[in-house]
Amino acid sequence: MVMKPRSDAHERKHIAAHEQEFKISVRRNRLLGRWAATRMGLSGEAAEAYVREVVASDLEAPGEEDVRRKLLDDFSNKGIIVTESELAHQMASLFDEARSQVAKDNT
Repeated sequence: MVMKPRSDAHERKHIAAHEQEFKISVRRNRLLGRWAATRMGLSGEAAEAYVREVVASDLEAPGEEDVRRKLLDDFSNKGIIVTESELAHQMASLFDEARSQVAKDNT
């Protein structure tokens, strides 16, 4: 019986950590969508619609491969050359920025 509260606390901590990572990923995808929209020459509502598409694309499968594939395909369809290395660097950089923003939001 003594273990139950400790177990519940551990479970709540685990859930909170997953929620935090999800928030960071969504924020990163929003930032990534804005970056990509700018590279594609989109602005206004078209840019915001594209950001929503990028965020939604991450819900297709676990991991970030679906986002990476969407962006590379979209850039290719627009005739814009973006290497996988450049995209990976941008995704990592924006993940760090998103982590900072979410941490700031929680203070």
